Amino acid sequence: MKNQSDLRAHLRAIDHRGYPAYKELRGSYSFGEYTLHIDHVQGDPFAAPSSVSIGIRPTQAAFPAAFLESAHRRTALEDHLLRLFGIEAEKYSKKARGSGKSGLIGVSRPGQEVIPRSACQIDGSGEVTFRLEIGFPANGRTINAGELEKILFEFVPACVRNALYYRSLDQRKLKLAIDLADDQARIRGELDRLGLCAFVADGAVLPRASGVSDLPMRDAVPFCSPESLRVELDLPHAGKMTGMGIRRGITLIAGGGYHGKSTLLQALERGVYNHIAGDGREYVITDDTAMKIRAEDGRSIVCDDISLFISNLPDGKDTVRFSSENASGSTSQAAAVVEAAEAGAKVLLIDEDTSATNFMVRDALMQAVIAPDKEPITPFIDRARLLYEKNGISTILALGSSGAWFVPADCILQMDEYRPLDITARARAAAEAFFPAAAQGKEEIKDGGKLLPRRVLLADRLFSSDRIKIKTTGRDGFLIDRRMVDLRYVEQLIDPEQSACLAQCLLYAGRHLMDGRCTLEEIADRLAGLLLEKGPGAVAEGSYVRMGYASPRKAEICAMLSRFRGLRVR
Repeated sequence: MKNQSDLRAHLRAIDHRGYPAYKELRGSYSFGEYTLHIDHVQGDPFAAPSSVSIGIRPTQAAFPAAFLESAHRRTALEDHLLRLFGIEAEKYSKKARGSGKSGLIGVSRPGQEVIPRSACQIDGSGEVTFRLEIGFPANGRTINAGELEKILFEFVPACVRNALYYRSLDQRKLKLAIDLADDQARIRGELDRLGLCAFVADGAVLPRASGVSDLPMRDAVPFCSPESLRVELDLPHAGKMTGMGIRRGITLIAGGGYHGKSTLLQALERGVYNHIAGDGREYVITDDTAMKIRAEDGRSIVCDDISLFISNLPDGKDTVRFSSENASGSTSQAAAVVEAAEAGAKVLLIDEDTSATNFMVRDALMQAVIAPDKEPITPFIDRARLLYEKNGISTILALGSSGAWFVPADCILQMDEYRPLDITARARAAAEAFFPAAAQGKEEIKDGGKLLPRRVLLADRLFSSDRIKIKTTGRDGFLIDRRMVDLRYVEQLIDPEQSACLAQCLLYAGRHLMDGRCTLEEIADRLAGLLLEKGPGAVAEGSYVRMGYASPRKAEICAMLSRFRGLRVR
């Protein structure tokens, strides 16, 4: 391996040459306590920055073995280091002069959630791999080696020294981050034991600062659980903690407009991820299989069995193997339920505001006027109980307009100025008086209501090409060889780096897993297992792994595969 003296000498030798000469620097260089890897060099100063990685041996990083002994602890450690490095990099980015992206020092920027990222990975032995991007400086398109020397020999070493060695960190703050991850893991483990879908701690701050900010709102009303739903947990570091436990079954979040229904539901959506200290939702923990579903007009559906909800279509179209290039609101939401079951979801999260009305409920007057044999949709209200009893899938629904849901519900919450009230008994009494002959949720069907989706995937000819272009469009989705995979309404996809990882997941699955033998769920399981074992860069094929990938859940992998318009099913 070359050392830093070799790199310095090579830099000076190519100074003032044409920009392509920078490619000669690719390779690994020992800097004593760490190794610098120049993995990829940009083609010109206006192109995407060069990819660089830092490798630090366990003896040099020196993180305590206790911080490495579980996946959730390592992820918390990686996230903490990444945030620290980002703060350090801000001090030096663009301080080197030049044209285009010269002097840029780019690192991943995590939001409020803690998720595994390719930008920082730490293995069980404590070896650190940190990935970043650097704009190699130039004057026009002529190499400015002096400025790159400043970056590689002054700026980057300072960032590494201050952010990636245990001895340099505020060890108290790091331990607090690890302890928080332990407490969050304990709560997740307790959900199943207590028969809960979710837990919301007393004192949690659920409202966000604004519609475009995920930071907590100042002076927000802290969460306070109803006494009837309060549970107490004993956490390893935070000690005794109380909060609202949402039990399995059908839970309604009702109330007037602007009282906090959607705010609570959105907190539960994000509760499938851990959050950093100070977010306000650190102790809002939801079953990590939970899926938010909604109507999605115009989406692609391929061979979904939606017959539990839709049958006897006027044109005789098959709803057992239903496909559409332009689905309606009701068919798309029916498909979303089936696909959630396919992904192994145990909780459905639904907001009335983003649902297809005719899919969710039909009032008594409509049922009296429109004969049953003229209505192909069996509304979700008539299937929610069956989904729970036959498939073990609970429902948490935020609504404010249909009291018919009071009949099948197990628990009814009213949000009153952001404070939850348990109104189950009162709402049921009102429902019994208002709907004396109500039968919602009690319908028996011949097949017992079991959802057993098993779509076996075939490879599309697209994946036989050696050169497939991928372009991500933030959280909205990605283009793969000019085919758009629309992820705008996969609402628990929370980071553009997850979209980038999903694009690589699709490419990897198309080339290696879609063989006519594996089901969609099996493919998603294998991809999720690979990401868990080797990190989010594991699915990216190439000679090196770059920063810019974050792990999605199995649920989002399944959602992405289902929305791929080139999906072929046996």
